[in-house]
Amino acid sequence: MDNAKLAVQEWLSGVVIGYNFCPFAGDALGKGKVRFEVCSETSEELILSDLESELNMLAASPDIETSLLIIDRALNDFGQYNQFLDLAEALVVELGHAGRFQIASFHPDYCFADVSQSDPSNYTNRAPYPVLHILRERSVEWAVENYTDVDLIPEKNIARLHATTDAELEQIIRLSSPSKDSKENT
Repeated sequence: MDNAKLAVQEWLSGVVIGYNFCPFAGDALGKGKVRFEVCSETSEELILSDLESELNMLAASPDIETSLLIIDRALNDFGQYNQFLDLAEALVVELGHAGRFQIASFHPDYCFADVSQSDPSNYTNRAPYPVLHILRERSVEWAVENYTDVDLIPEKNIARLHATTDAELEQIIRLSSPSKDSKENT
């Protein structure tokens, strides 16, 4: 199995599900409805092409709930990745998928605005590789309608991270950090 795919699967299980950052992820993963796809392209144009393929595949495959497009050889700079997100979101609109899909973002160096790089809260969106997480809008709407206080999930996650023990935070950092192999590809 591809190292990037394995690292993101371990991160999803150990961090996102393990620390309950997303209360819906465990069910989707357990039912085999999460797709992991690695994009090894290095140009933004070709990454967008892979994203287009992934969006079209999801549109044609209602049995797949969500997809994580793992970018293993590009967009390692968080600023560049952030700028690329505008292109990715524009592609969703251009393809007529606005209102059908949305993209959540994860990156090894994710940093919220007005928060220091070392703040533990950044680990709610840190992953071992840049990831474009494609969500179905209907799933997001279902969560909002059926989950108590869904709008408080980010606050609860930040509080959870600030309350972690040193050992827990070390595990989260280890699972959210790029492997040595990915550093060599930058």
